[in-house]
Amino acid sequence: MPADETRPTTLVALLDGTLVPVTTPLLRPDDLGVLRGDGIFDTTLAVDGRPRDLDDHLARLFRSAAMIDLVLPGQADWRRGVDAILRAWTGGREMVLRLAATRGPDGAGPTCYVTGAPLAAASIAQREDGVRIVLLPRGFSSAAGADHPWLLSGAKTISYAINMAALRWAHEHDADDAVFSAADGHVLEAPTASVVLVPQDAPRTLVTPPDQGVLESITVRTLFAAAERAGWRTERRPVPVGELHAAQGLWLASSARLLAPVTAVDGVPREDTALARALNRELADLLDVPR
Repeated sequence: MPADETRPTTLVALLDGTLVPVTTPLLRPDDLGVLRGDGIFDTTLAVDGRPRDLDDHLARLFRSAAMIDLVLPGQADWRRGVDAILRAWTGGREMVLRLAATRGPDGAGPTCYVTGAPLAAASIAQREDGVRIVLLPRGFSSAAGADHPWLLSGAKTISYAINMAALRWAHEHDADDAVFSAADGHVLEAPTASVVLVPQDAPRTLVTPPDQGVLESITVRTLFAAAERAGWRTERRPVPVGELHAAQGLWLASSARLLAPVTAVDGVPREDTALARALNRELADLLDVPR
């Protein structure tokens, strides 16, 4: 058997640093994460054994936990689990790190663990080949997150059934991904990514929707900081849906896939111009996307 076939596809660590087989049961049948989707997680990419923006992802994990009134073990415990995964990893250059915490059984405290898994080949390909998206209504306004905090739009919860349903819908309709739009006609986010664009009339300006009704994107924050150092302007403002079609460049940004150019919107191909290709190369370099 070739050596790479003997390597585990997923590693699992408890927060005391103990590695457990991926087949080991960790969640009880009465865990509220299983019964009600009550829990949170965060994800980042490790490249050559180094996690990207780990401090920021840990901070967002704890913000998500606070939003659902979940008390977590301290950051040192999470780092111990992460370190155990990094030491044991024998896969390729890129690994997806996931930090997960469920509510646990009623009254028993949270169930917490860290996993490491290879980055999907499709995600790597989409950095170069791009993604076709469909626009799907999310059913609330872009200000709903601020007005109605119980919607948890700024928390990264494990209640991803709607997000996964949107991706299945996209795949069934000749697309690779989806972007949610608000009831007021503005862009929100993708099921597992944020939206970034260069407007038609504003060269060297990066725009993303504001952190209202969407999850704060650490990848976008990192990209914007690098772009500003390179002389770009950055804006967080409402983005009308129509602006996606006219944009000079359009991307989905996420912690694992990093940056994927959008090649079609609702079945309408975006023009593959030299400018668009140049923008993609420049932003990929600013974000330090692995090659």
